[in-house]
Amino acid sequence: MVMILLLSIATTGFAIFTLASSLNDAEAVNVSGSMRMQSYRLAHDILAQSDEYKLHITQFERSMYSPSMKALQHWSVPQNITDDYYQIITRWHELTQVLMSDNKRQYLDLVAGFVQQIDAFVYKLQDYSEKKLISLAVVGGLGLGGVLLISIFVVHYTRKHIVGPLNTLVLASEQIQSRSFDVELDTKSDNEMGILARAFNDMARDLGQLYQGLEQAVSEKTHKLQHANHSLSVLYRSSQELTAARITAHNFAAILKQMMSLEGVVAVRLEILQPGEKALVLSEGQIVNSLTDDYHQDPLILDDIPLGTLYWKAALPCPDQALIDNFVQMLSRAIYYNQAQRQAEQLLVMEERTTIARELHDSLAQSLSYLKIQVSLLKRSMDKLPDCSEREKTAPLILELDTGLRAAYTQLRELLTTFRLSIKEGSFGNALQSMVEQLSEQTDAKISLRNELSSIAIETNQQVHLLQLIREATINAIKHAQANTITIECTENDDDVTVVIKDDGVGFDGKSEKANHYGLSIMQERAERLNGQLNIITNRDTGCEVYLTYPKLKDSNVDRM
Repeated sequence: MVMILLLSIATTGFAIFTLASSLNDAEAVNVSGSMRMQSYRLAHDILAQSDEYKLHITQFERSMYSPSMKALQHWSVPQNITDDYYQIITRWHELTQVLMSDNKRQYLDLVAGFVQQIDAFVYKLQDYSEKKLISLAVVGGLGLGGVLLISIFVVHYTRKHIVGPLNTLVLASEQIQSRSFDVELDTKSDNEMGILARAFNDMARDLGQLYQGLEQAVSEKTHKLQHANHSLSVLYRSSQELTAARITAHNFAAILKQMMSLEGVVAVRLEILQPGEKALVLSEGQIVNSLTDDYHQDPLILDDIPLGTLYWKAALPCPDQALIDNFVQMLSRAIYYNQAQRQAEQLLVMEERTTIARELHDSLAQSLSYLKIQVSLLKRSMDKLPDCSEREKTAPLILELDTGLRAAYTQLRELLTTFRLSIKEGSFGNALQSMVEQLSEQTDAKISLRNELSSIAIETNQQVHLLQLIREATINAIKHAQANTITIECTENDDDVTVVIKDDGVGFDGKSEKANHYGLSIMQERAERLNGQLNIITNRDTGCEVYLTYPKLKDSNVDRM
């Protein structure tokens, strides 16, 4: 190995030195070759009396004294080449005196000899460069040959004394890897490989004795640990869903996906009960449109309150029932927390609205009541005036003032009613049903309701906006439509929520100014707060249909009331 290293260093060093000394060879050849052309160019400048005559003399000297030409003075360059270079410089100085004299045409007779001198110099440079390359190839070949011979010897020795025993050791290792421990290596050698072979034989016997006893125990423990680790991971990821700031249907779906990852569970279905609403149904795995006897049913109950039902279908191997019970408790808490969160949000909104209603009642309502009393007293005072002409002049003004006050007071009462609108027990369905029952008492028309929305999928502010928009549209139908039937439908699909309020009344002209009295601008504003679109289809004597469509967004931003 030392010989290979020394040969490699010597060969590489010679190659580096040769290549380093050859870096300027090509440039020197090119520069010296260009000097021939420049010599003839000076002769042409003399004949043509060129204005660039002195510039070309300067360029020639730059070429002659270029770094590549000066490098020819190095000690590694043969002395004959250096001497030729000096002779060219000397000859140029002689020619320079001719070129700068008045008898410039004498240069025309001398240029041919000068060019021949440069040609001989160029040929020497080429020959010198070629000799360096040939010597580099010869030295490289000798070094490579020496390395090759030494390598052949080393490889032969290694194969005989190291690779052979190592191959035997590898085969024995593969045999042990395949769980066959009856291995017996040759231990005749007294070197390190013999010692390694004896130690390997002892190790194989010990492993054979231990492996049989440990293999089964390790396999059982590993399976139990893997199962426990997977169960803990699933429970941890599921419990993380309960830490969300607001538990939504997305969190319930995530818990169901975690449950589907349990061994033996092939399908799950979750039904969340909401009073007065359609149950929210979520499923994972095999589609379960109709439940059969193959599905296990676990009721979701917390604090004796029924919250829903969990259906799940099992396959072999059967899942751990204790783990399923944990999921039942987790889902029950999630539903309970969801209801508690919605109730807290609704309480905050209702408290704010109630405060506004109380302030309006205590301030503006009292002022309007006081003004109504004053107008009544004013009317009585005017009736006692003896001058009939004065009464006739002021009567229209007092009547208009009284009408304006009554209208303002009526609008304020409706506004107070709107602000006192509540959502009981965190249920949008109950609030909507209660509102419809209250409105039904104010009209002879039949009000029918079909609600397929779930409170879980609707934020508190969205619920308030929906209730108020539905109430506004229904009150418009009660006051103005003269309808026999009013229908309210709330439906949803995967992307949108749609609310329709229809009546079979007299309708109205949507382009007339009267349309503004129906509170349509207020409804349009509420639709915009829901990021939705409000469309009204109506004509005279054809009834009226109010359509609201807004997107279902997981994190939609809805304006607060």
